[in-house]
Amino acid sequence: MKLPADLQQALDKAAAAKADAKVAARAIGLLDLTSLNDDDTEDAVEKLCKRAVTPAGAVAAVCIWPRFVKTARKALKGSGVKIATVVNFPKGEADAPSVAAETKAAVKDGAHEIDVVLPYRAFIDGARTQPMSVIRACRDACGPDVIMKVILESGCFPDPDLLAWAARDSIAAGADFLKTSTGKVQPAATLEAATLLLHVIHESGKTVGFKAAGGIRDAAGAAAFLALADQLQGKGWATPKTFRFGASSLLDSLLAASGHGGKGDDTVAVPATAGY
Repeated sequence: MKLPADLQQALDKAAAAKADAKVAARAIGLLDLTSLNDDDTEDAVEKLCKRAVTPAGAVAAVCIWPRFVKTARKALKGSGVKIATVVNFPKGEADAPSVAAETKAAVKDGAHEIDVVLPYRAFIDGARTQPMSVIRACRDACGPDVIMKVILESGCFPDPDLLAWAARDSIAAGADFLKTSTGKVQPAATLEAATLLLHVIHESGKTVGFKAAGGIRDAAGAAAFLALADQLQGKGWATPKTFRFGASSLLDSLLAASGHGGKGDDTVAVPATAGY
């Protein structure tokens, strides 16, 4: 993905960022701890929720399949950790009524945040009305209090102009966050895609967040994305209300880098294949 010179300069500087204990601790509070395996169980989700409160502080949210939202709600009661779930996931091929129904059911079960997949293949093929009707249907079903993150599947877009177009349209349709990827398609989160999406958010002038998801597995990678956000949006912009990492195996690295060992709460780490 070729970027304008000023954005490429920001990317290059961010790529050289170092992961120290302060950065790692900051990243933990921005993490959507994720498990989206096809064979996930209630027991696995309960263990994931237990890991969400770490010696270095709580993560922002757990992200799990809709069928486990009730399980997560019970496991996370009183923790302050949000519950995120996915709809139209991972292929982005459902119609607007189906996405609305899926979203309403998840919200009723207790989801605080909905990560919805843009019908990205249709958008890339030239459709505009149908993809945005899906996003608007999800927005309406979320209501005013539930966060909607739009998953663009940035790695599938053939050029940055088209990705920027999809990002702008998603913001216009009510996105609270722009999210890079499902983690099921490669490439997933890249600094190039993050640079472009953060730039679109900045240009919009709206309070829209950014979520990097897919393939971020160590503290050094997290540090680069945070440094990029600091450069393009200003220091202090990246908070849980505006910035997230979607990851399964990142937490161990962040805990180690922050000086709290490799695992939280003596539970089994989630495999790197767990979704994002």
